[in-house]
Amino acid sequence: MREAGRTVPGLRERNKARTRAEIRRQAFRLFTEQGYAATTVDQIAAAAEVSPSTFFRYFPTKEDVVLYDDLDPLIIASFRAQPAELTPLQATRAAFRDSLTRLASDELADEEERQRLIQAVPELRARSVDALVQAVRLLAGLVAERIGRPADDLEVLAFAGAVTGLGMATMFDPERNLEQRWRRMDEALGMLEAGLPL
Repeated sequence: MREAGRTVPGLRERNKARTRAEIRRQAFRLFTEQGYAATTVDQIAAAAEVSPSTFFRYFPTKEDVVLYDDLDPLIIASFRAQPAELTPLQATRAAFRDSLTRLASDELADEEERQRLIQAVPELRARSVDALVQAVRLLAGLVAERIGRPADDLEVLAFAGAVTGLGMATMFDPERNLEQRWRRMDEALGMLEAGLPL
């Protein structure tokens, strides 16, 4: 289905998105109430009114409930929609800004809690390293697509690694809230765009 130039998900996709969101909402509620380690998949499934097998259709592990990033699809779509005359770095900055402005206050609060858990729970922090490697590959693929080079081109990989490194340096800062971390990420991307003069 299309509506005003954009694809509208069908009923099945909307139902799946609602189920995924409810599982995550109940999981985060339970993590807050009783702690991450003390919360079981069975408890999350029961709270979300789904079976454990349904839980596993959406999330392979309890860790994946936290590590799944709702922002990635927004950022990817926004990056692809940026005007062709923007450099990859300008398109990246614009995509991050655009995605942040689309989040409602409750979505910002959910993302804040997700980031807090990743920083506080050792096994989540360890798994997030794998996610960062995947982020480099994902960004390299998007940039390669935009500029017509292979995703394993060294300059493309260096760019993706630099941007991901800036994300690590700015987004894992427990002293700042999510909006402050995003602003610092944007400032850091601006420094990179200026040649990172020190």
